[in-house]
Amino acid sequence: MIAIGLLTLPIGLAAVASGLGVLRLPYPLFVVLQRLPIIFSLHMIASGAALMIVALVILLRRYPAWHRPLGRIAAGCVLIGGFTSLPVAMASEANAMARAGFIAQGTVWIALTVAGLLALRARDFRRHARCMLAMAAVTSGAIWLRLATTAAVQLMWSFAPAYASAAWLCWLVPLLIAIGSTRGLAAGPGASPDLARLANAVNKA
Repeated sequence: MIAIGLLTLPIGLAAVASGLGVLRLPYPLFVVLQRLPIIFSLHMIASGAALMIVALVILLRRYPAWHRPLGRIAAGCVLIGGFTSLPVAMASEANAMARAGFIAQGTVWIALTVAGLLALRARDFRRHARCMLAMAAVTSGAIWLRLATTAAVQLMWSFAPAYASAAWLCWLVPLLIAIGSTRGLAAGPGASPDLARLANAVNKA
């Protein structure tokens, strides 16, 4: 968890800086910027901020005074980043399989966030916790995508198929792990102590 938290900061800051035009973009992303200047910039800034804030919200889950307002900000960033990811993916130079992976990721990202907010509105705190942890897992896909593409370049793999596979696996694998590991949150009194504490902390928020 600490290692993942440390990775969110540089990757999130790089995304925000790229959206603000501070960092030079690689050519494929520069092409998307030319096609969708406002949408692409919004996507990079909101998604980079979401990556950092979501990690912070999880770390502060036992401190309701911080968890609640930061959670609202994180949800707003995710929704902006998610909705803008759809046209950005369609405007990408990547192949069809990679574009489909990013569109699916954005759609799931939005759906989990909305489901988590609706659960909170219904005061179903366990379902809220499960949805938001699953959303955080999808968010972490940005980290694994960066690591996977770096590895593909270093190992001199054929980039297009490696990138297309990473576009799906980078968020699907963390999502499946999150779903499996938080299953106990729906189990009520039989939940594991750690998951029960998490649900209670969200309840207090």
